[in-house]
Amino acid sequence: MQAPASAEADAPRATSPTVYGVIFAISFCHLLNDMMQSLLPAIYPGLKEGFHLDFGQIGLITLTYQITASILQPLVGLYADRRPTPLALPGGTLFSLAGLLVLSVAHTYPMLLVGASLLGMGSSVFHPESSRVARMASGGRHGLAQSLFQVGGNAGQALGPLAAAIVVVRWGQSSLAFFAMLALLSGAILWNVGQWYRHHGLTRLKAGGTHHVTAPTSAEARRGIAVLLALIFSKYVYLASLTSYFTFYLIHRFGVSVESAQLHLFVFLGAVAVGTVLGGPLGDRFGRKHVIWFSILGALPFTLLLPHASLFWTAPLTVAIGLILASAFPAIVVFAQELVPGKVGMISGLFFGFSFGMGGLGAAGLGELADHIGIEAVYQACAFLPLIGLLAAFLPDARSSRA
Repeated sequence: MQAPASAEADAPRATSPTVYGVIFAISFCHLLNDMMQSLLPAIYPGLKEGFHLDFGQIGLITLTYQITASILQPLVGLYADRRPTPLALPGGTLFSLAGLLVLSVAHTYPMLLVGASLLGMGSSVFHPESSRVARMASGGRHGLAQSLFQVGGNAGQALGPLAAAIVVVRWGQSSLAFFAMLALLSGAILWNVGQWYRHHGLTRLKAGGTHHVTAPTSAEARRGIAVLLALIFSKYVYLASLTSYFTFYLIHRFGVSVESAQLHLFVFLGAVAVGTVLGGPLGDRFGRKHVIWFSILGALPFTLLLPHASLFWTAPLTVAIGLILASAFPAIVVFAQELVPGKVGMISGLFFGFSFGMGGLGAAGLGELADHIGIEAVYQACAFLPLIGLLAAFLPDARSSRA
């Protein structure tokens, strides 16, 4: 049975094979990177108690981390499009290492902000360049490659709270230095990926450019990018409400322990990882626009139910939300790359950076809101964010853009 027509599905198949070894290598490094990054929100309950912080100050830590990443990522991607730098991949891991070391010894609130900003700088280098490598190694299966790359990050985000519950909650803030050593492992792997990037990846990326379908008009591209960014806003502000404050919500409403709340967060982030795996291949098969429609708007019934659910039903609802929302990002990134051919690094950096920025702004804003109206009211307000998914109706029709 023929799949629905789309530019992505109907584009000519690339002659180069998919290099799964490279994709799995950067996916594993994405796991290590995002596990290190996700340790920060995972230790918020401990930091809140130890440093006597309010929700607004917790949000400011997230904002500091996210802003350093979001501002730099498009600039790193734009520079890489013009002057590829394969060794930037292992070099970027040094920022993450330094950030965790600073956080492990921080005894003042400003030092927490410094450590958070260093973590953000590590992500700002890693994400756009790794996304470029995924496209280089995809062999034309762009959605699949982006999903496999993304799922490493989602798995790392899920493991962060689990690692915090097992290690950091028991041995304290100084144990973050142990996880900093993972940056050295990531750097060693990315050094080898950088060598493949230098000798093979750039040639494949240039060859892949010859297979691009006719690009949409500039007006269509601008409209499409604006709509996709609005969808990213909806997705990541809602996700910020869960990743930054879900543990507080569970503790406040249901009286669970910190360890139990961390395990609930781990289950949610695990569902996000599974949804990410599915989103890219489904976009390759059925068209990315269909996946984008479903993945944003389809979460609405579950987000509306969540603030009114019992503890028993909270876990299944958050799993459904994670599965559906997560399927959007690989489809959105590849859709945007097709709208602006030849700017893989810039588009990847823009969307990764914007997602980080919206997560940071959302965390800061929601933290201030929680201080004023309460954490439960925040979830009732955020439940309507997936309505923004209706904007997907204004995405350009990919079929009309093809020669």
